[in-house]
Formats: sequence, structure tokens, C-alpha cells
Amino acid sequence: LEGGWSDAQRQALGQAVIDTLEEYAPDLEKNILHCQVLTPWDLEETFGLTGGNIFQGELALQQLFFMRPVPGWAGYRTPIRNLFLCGSGTHPGGGVSGAPGRLAALTILGRRRE
Repeated sequence: LEGGWSDAQRQALGQAVIDTLEEYAPDLEKNILHCQVLTPWDLEETFGLTGGNIFQGELALQQLFFMRPVPGWAGYRTPIRNLFLCGSGTHPGGGVSGAPGRLAALTILGRRRE
């Protein structure tokens, strides 16, 4: 929603999620101490994630593998000496926890041997 969500809209969305989950986990709601609904708008405003995208870009074919984060920078290296990239914006993306950091570290360690 342009300009954010109202508290009522947030509460309604949170309740809809809880109601759906309760179909599979009875009594879930009475065990919840706090509920905070973060919308894509909140993620952009609070954390600077464009469009609320937690993966730092679409996980679409034109933004994967050797094209992630941009053509020419896919190997965790940048044109700036000793500046390396890792995180959701690098291959294989944010859906694989820890993998981008590990791959960047291996790249850096391999470079030390060069």
C-alpha cells in the first residue's frame, strides 16, 4: 500500500495469519506473547530493503548465478582491491542461509594463496 499500512490493516493481517496457522496448530494464539506485523513498506522504510525484498533483488533468472549481484561482480570480488561482497545480494541469494558468506570467505582464502 502506498504510504504504509494502518494499525487496523496490520492487526487484521496478523490475525488472518494466526487464524490460518491455528487450523494446523490449535491453541496457538493463546501462546503468543507479542505479534508485530512488518509489511514490505515497513521493511523498505526501516531497513532500506527496496520494495521490502529481503533477498536484495529478485530471485529471477536475470539476477541469478553469474548475474548476481550484477554482471562482472558475480565472483564475490569487486573492482576495488580487497573489497569483497557477500550476503543476500550475492549468489546463491538469501534463501540459502549462510551460503553467500561461506562462498565469499572461500574466495578470499583462495586469493591469499595467489
